[in-house]
Amino acid sequence: MSDSNIRSRRPGSERPDRNELWTRFSSPRWRPSAAGITIDVSRMDFDEAFLERSEPLVEAALRERDRIEAGERVNVTEDRMVGHYWLRDPQRAPDPAIRRQIEEAVTQVTAFVNDVHEGRVAPPQAARFTDVVLIGIGGSALGPQLVADGLGQSTDAMTLHFLDNTDPDGVDRLLDDLGSRLNATLVLVVSKSGGTRETHCGMLEMTRAFENRGLSFPAQAVAITQQDSRLDRLAREDGWLVRMPMWDWVGGRTSVTSAVGLLPAALQGVDVQALLGGAASMDARTRTDTVDMNPALLLALMWHWEISEQGRREMVVLPYKDRLLLLPRYLQQLVMESLGKRLDHDGEVVHQGITVYGNKGTTDQHAYMQQLLDGPAGFFATFLVVLEDRRPDRSVDQVEDDSGTTTGDYLHGFWQGTRDALYDRGRESISIMINRLDARSLGALIALYERAVGFYASFININAYDQPGVELAKKAAQSVIDIQVRVLSYLSDHPDGATIEALGVAIEAPDRLESIHHVLEHLVANGRGIEKTDGKYRRASVIAST
Repeated sequence: MSDSNIRSRRPGSERPDRNELWTRFSSPRWRPSAAGITIDVSRMDFDEAFLERSEPLVEAALRERDRIEAGERVNVTEDRMVGHYWLRDPQRAPDPAIRRQIEEAVTQVTAFVNDVHEGRVAPPQAARFTDVVLIGIGGSALGPQLVADGLGQSTDAMTLHFLDNTDPDGVDRLLDDLGSRLNATLVLVVSKSGGTRETHCGMLEMTRAFENRGLSFPAQAVAITQQDSRLDRLAREDGWLVRMPMWDWVGGRTSVTSAVGLLPAALQGVDVQALLGGAASMDARTRTDTVDMNPALLLALMWHWEISEQGRREMVVLPYKDRLLLLPRYLQQLVMESLGKRLDHDGEVVHQGITVYGNKGTTDQHAYMQQLLDGPAGFFATFLVVLEDRRPDRSVDQVEDDSGTTTGDYLHGFWQGTRDALYDRGRESISIMINRLDARSLGALIALYERAVGFYASFININAYDQPGVELAKKAAQSVIDIQVRVLSYLSDHPDGATIEALGVAIEAPDRLESIHHVLEHLVANGRGIEKTDGKYRRASVIAST
């Protein structure tokens, strides 16, 4: 891995002059490209010794990559294969049946979307579908949202909306936005297991909204779920428009190139074949075994340098493009859910993870750049820069100021200036250059980060594909709902009511008094039949009659 152009600079040491930086930057070894994307790590101060120390880790990560794509059950805690790479290249699937499933799913998406766009599949009380609501949570929403916002245009075939939280006010805002168009709205319900509570709640809210307006929810609903899940059975029994597949070998945070992401994108009007093609092109490059030719391997090595070698655990993602505003949110789940793990493969407590946050340039100049420059140095930055200012189909004359400088020139200048200012302060950064933001390059960007996460997880000996902490939080949330049910049942049977402490004893939860308090206060605030008087909570109807 030796390279005479690689030099190390520690914070506080003399800054390399422009010629030295140019030499470092222009070394093609550290600027691999694929699918219109180039990674520049010239402002990362890794040294030769680090590269040499990393060679065994790189070799192990490459072996794990090959085992993943061969279909080994590398997600050992859940005993599952990891197959999102096959979605872009079905020929690589380890089983002909899996290959056929992937190909058939893409065919099904294409045929259904064509029928919707041509009006052959239409709602009962409108000429055609005009809007799409996707009900999902986590990766089932974040990936599709990134694609929708990144590639959406005023000429889109349909308008996408997302119901990705259990906030009743958020549901009301969405329904207000749809207004009379609800009768022309196609609803996609996305849940692999079919038992995701957040998604189920969203579905119930939408079902009630349809019923209140005399509409048939099943006639306008699509299920994207695993075969024979609770949701799959419901959709089959109630006669929903169509059911599309999810598989246990595709995690939610890596599902954007499955029907989860392809169906909403295609309905919107995105070229999903280009999205898949870009991802496949990047995947192909990440199968290269040499660091200088493998963008994802180099990116993961830079994370390892910053986190494991330098102790900087915060990754600030700064896209200098409005259309990539949602990229930091998407990466928060992909990176933090994949890498935030308490235990490693050997069962040792390691508390691994990368904290991801970000805004967009040049907003960041007026938000938290002051702290990045002068505050704690426990972070590294990643800039996303799109060279093409405007889409090629926009016949707009460039607006220039008195100096002949355009808006895009200023945006580009702010990126360079910010990168230089950070480097002058001893803050390191990665720049990812994208020639043009389109379906192909966005697909490649998604694939780049998916593979980098896998490589880095191998470096630190953790399972990137399970989420035990998420499951723990879900169980804790359900325990609160169970307490609410027991409290309401007790108060129904005891009209005199009870204090928090008495309720804790009565429902055999004396250690959950705070939860009981919060449950009851929430019920009171929402007029849910509970009132509080003299320190006691009781059914409101009892109070009214006394």
